[in-house]
Amino acid sequence: MRIPRDIGGDELGKLLKKYGYELTRQTGSHVRLTSKRKNEHHLTIPRHKSLRIGTLHSILREIAVYHEINFDELVESLFKQ
Repeated sequence: MRIPRDIGGDELGKLLKKYGYELTRQTGSHVRLTSKRKNEHHLTIPRHKSLRIGTLHSILREIAVYHEINFDELVESLFKQ
């Protein structure tokens, strides 16, 4: 499955609640999400209208490594319609 090209930071933050991420703070146009499933894992996501594909790919790759799941499975579970 392809990574969507039109997803924004706020929408991604809502989708990541499925994986235990919660908004911890906001500074300017960036939000920090934290998951406490194993140990604490922090992500900083820009609140842009649409994220650049490289930025989104990097964030998703980091999540896949933390949760020890395949990158493609993560993309499928987050963005399937």
